[in-house]
Amino acid sequence: MAVQTKADTFAALRDCFAADLAALIGDQSQRGATPTAFINLVEEVRDVLATSSIGNWQDASEDLDSAVTYLTDALTSPEGDQPSLLAWSRTHLRDAIETAS
Repeated sequence: MAVQTKADTFAALRDCFAADLAALIGDQSQRGATPTAFINLVEEVRDVLATSSIGNWQDASEDLDSAVTYLTDALTSPEGDQPSLLAWSRTHLRDAIETAS
């Protein structure tokens, strides 16, 4: 089995979650394909949900905050740490979308 690169894994996360995240805030604009652009989207959604008075959205914002931390750490971490950091970010992204929906 081939080892996925960090860029491939970020692309997979973006492909899986970007549309759902953007839909939560009604954003239809095109985003860049870089890991930084994806992290910026997650941060934007986190910030919008955090300012909501809806409890579920505030809870989802907390998961997105954790996801941002893991995604950012994965960009700068040694390669051995990246798979676990990206897996944790995926868990928080999935949980946030489920909670907010």
